[in-house]
Amino acid sequence: MTNHNALISDATSSIGVAVRVPVSNQSLFSSGGGRSISIPRKMLVQKLEADPTINSWIEAMRASSPTRTRPGNISSLPESDEEEEDSSWISQHPSALTMFEQIAEASKGKQIVMFLDYDGTLSPIVENPDQAYMTPEMRDAVKGVARYFPTAIVTGRCQDKVRSFVKLPGLYYAGSHGMDIKGPSKKTKHNKNNRSVLFQAANEFLPMIEQVSKCLVEKMRDVEGASVENNKFCVSVHYRCVDQKDWGVVAEHVTSILSEYPKLRLTQGRKVIEIRPTIKWDKGKALEFLLESLGFANSDNVLPIYIGDDRTDEDAFKVLREKGQGFGILVSKVPKETSATYSLQEPSEVGEFLRRLVEWKQMSLRGR
Repeated sequence: MTNHNALISDATSSIGVAVRVPVSNQSLFSSGGGRSISIPRKMLVQKLEADPTINSWIEAMRASSPTRTRPGNISSLPESDEEEEDSSWISQHPSALTMFEQIAEASKGKQIVMFLDYDGTLSPIVENPDQAYMTPEMRDAVKGVARYFPTAIVTGRCQDKVRSFVKLPGLYYAGSHGMDIKGPSKKTKHNKNNRSVLFQAANEFLPMIEQVSKCLVEKMRDVEGASVENNKFCVSVHYRCVDQKDWGVVAEHVTSILSEYPKLRLTQGRKVIEIRPTIKWDKGKALEFLLESLGFANSDNVLPIYIGDDRTDEDAFKVLREKGQGFGILVSKVPKETSATYSLQEPSEVGEFLRRLVEWKQMSLRGR
């Protein structure tokens, strides 16, 4: 198979300078007899969107940030329909703040174990992922919860990076969607087995992830607003700041590289495409592993609470629902399909819920 380069030019210019896409005789492009061809950006976007695989990814990318706008309809929902949709969804997934007394009642006689996503849950979603800082108030809330309940941060981020954001040593950290887990180095009152927790599910994939990360960094240089984050056991391609008309270019770059790595797979998050090993491990598996490490495997005396905002958190919500144990809490301002039991609208409500949990525990201890 002969490889060629497509030079993608701006629609207003005849000079192809914006993006290079490797193409083959079997690809979307026809190269003629030369080694490279020049394609206006507008034409490239049209070709990419016509490809079923790329188009399906563009649709998934749009769906990753739900809005009030119906697909294929530029107008918003009528206000009455919005209210009806909100009311129906809230009745199925009521606010964890409104239902706090019921949650507290369900925890009586049981050990609460807290699982928290990071981005969009403890920190706001921001344009630059390296600046997703949690507030001091949120850090205090998490610290308070960890004083009374085993607490884990379960995130797609690199474990070391999220640890540097949270800055609380007494927590369990599960990075790379749970593929890189580490607990407090010292013994804690919450660890029944009194042993440190260290688990890495995909060490053999590290060289492959490093190669893919480097290729993606090079590919995305010419896509304005795109950024690549190496999270050790997975790679994240952020397109939050990419013009929507260029999402097809992002998808093509990612899928073309991944076609050379059959042991890796793609998953979708909130305006992020993630490349992960093809192993049966996710945030749900990480939740089960941590419960077992804490001595709560197959225990009826535990109440896991998992709070997250992302599609990848659904794996943990499903585990809790299938077990019929504990509660998943989705952080979202808009209705969307979820296996979570309850909802919160934004990180500020997460902080409020955590503080109420600490206050409830303190009152319970004083009453006792």
